[in-house]
Amino acid sequence: MKLKDKSLLKDKCYVNGKWVDGHEGKTFEVTNPYDQSTIISIANFDKEDTRNTILAAEKAQKEWKKTTAGERSQILRKWFDLMIEHKEDLGKILTLEQGKPLPEAIGEIAYGASFVEWFAEEAKRTYGDVIPGHQADKRIITIKQPVGVVAAITPWNFPNAMITRKVGPALAAGCSIVVKPAKYTPLSALALGELAERAGIPKGVFNVITSNRTSEIGQELTENPIIRKLSFTGSTEVGKTLIKACADTVKKVSMELGGNAPFIVFADADIDKAVEGAIASKYRNAGQTCVCSNRFFVHDEIYDEFTSKLKKAVSLLKVGNGFDEGVQIGPLIDKNAVKFVQGIVNDATNKGASIELGGKVSSENDQIFLPTILSNVKKGMDVYTEEIFGPIVPIFRFQTEDEVIEMANDTPFGLAAYFYGRDYQLVWRVAEALEYGMVGINTGMISTTVAPFGGIKESGFGKEGSKYGIDEYLEIKYMCFG
Repeated sequence: MKLKDKSLLKDKCYVNGKWVDGHEGKTFEVTNPYDQSTIISIANFDKEDTRNTILAAEKAQKEWKKTTAGERSQILRKWFDLMIEHKEDLGKILTLEQGKPLPEAIGEIAYGASFVEWFAEEAKRTYGDVIPGHQADKRIITIKQPVGVVAAITPWNFPNAMITRKVGPALAAGCSIVVKPAKYTPLSALALGELAERAGIPKGVFNVITSNRTSEIGQELTENPIIRKLSFTGSTEVGKTLIKACADTVKKVSMELGGNAPFIVFADADIDKAVEGAIASKYRNAGQTCVCSNRFFVHDEIYDEFTSKLKKAVSLLKVGNGFDEGVQIGPLIDKNAVKFVQGIVNDATNKGASIELGGKVSSENDQIFLPTILSNVKKGMDVYTEEIFGPIVPIFRFQTEDEVIEMANDTPFGLAAYFYGRDYQLVWRVAEALEYGMVGINTGMISTTVAPFGGIKESGFGKEGSKYGIDEYLEIKYMCFG
């Protein structure tokens, strides 16, 4: 891999405007998921290093919150421009450490940058209100102020965008932030730190700490009273632990957690469009997305036709190294992910499901799980309850609207849902009946900067993106004038 700007590949943490090692001098290896080769060894922070980073962020926040919205907006805009200017290099770094195909990675860079652009503009729109007084000599005003120092813990599946959609609104609101990226994919975060420095973000306002001591760092971020807000994207299990840990200091928290998205195809649907949407929703990033479709419910009348057309389309998908031309499916993140996905398939086939396509690792590379379609799946199988996080499509049959709504909602998760149908009365009924924070209707792609991203139930709370996203980093203050 050749970068035009080699200075974007960093091996140290970015703290208080400086590139530093941990005080112990320890490092850990970042590997390429495609061939397990070592990319680089980087700084391995501990609890003490994290505490010192938080102190630097606290000092920086006191000055950052004094800047005008216009000043913050201009700096964020410069950061956005630099991301777009270097999107090819940022994409290469992302593919190297995460594995997704390079065009998809570059697309993530543009998507991630869009949050910085959006919140650069929203910084100037954190309006308050003048409220009619309750007494003749009283005047009531509300203003919005930054919540304070923020901690962000981000996942490996979108190592750029999951950071920018937290950092963008935090900085726009006047908060400083400490980002802890996933141990698998820290290089994208550090590259953002380099560009943040060039953009003129003041020292200590944006900090990136890397470590493979996940629990230790998480403990400091959740227990330290200086941190007033925690934003986390990851599994529901870890999210619950973080919520409990934040309770003692009553931090403001937002959680984007696991999902079990249904993809429903009604009898009157445009089947070709549904197949197209299914591929977009399921196979992006090799199925390693929190909003990708997990359970496919297809009406009995069109089950065979849909399955046949999907099988034909999926068989054309090219698997391989994310840097190779035309590759659409890259490796899973590690060997445990491959083992988990294979276990999901084995459980289904042992209980009567049929493999229409795939069902195993690639003969060329055992980190790549082949795009898979399972038919004749039933409720008693793991594919019904587990978040698969792999390129597997299990197709269930249904006959009535009530039946499929019940199955779709039969999960503790409530992040994203998708369905295809033409009857506008059915569309409204189903869209309102689905217990999910986001619903895609006749589309398999719903993520966008301008819409509120977030779930309900055990998929978490809080919104990212849109006009609502900045509110997660603001407090409303009421002032009564006598």
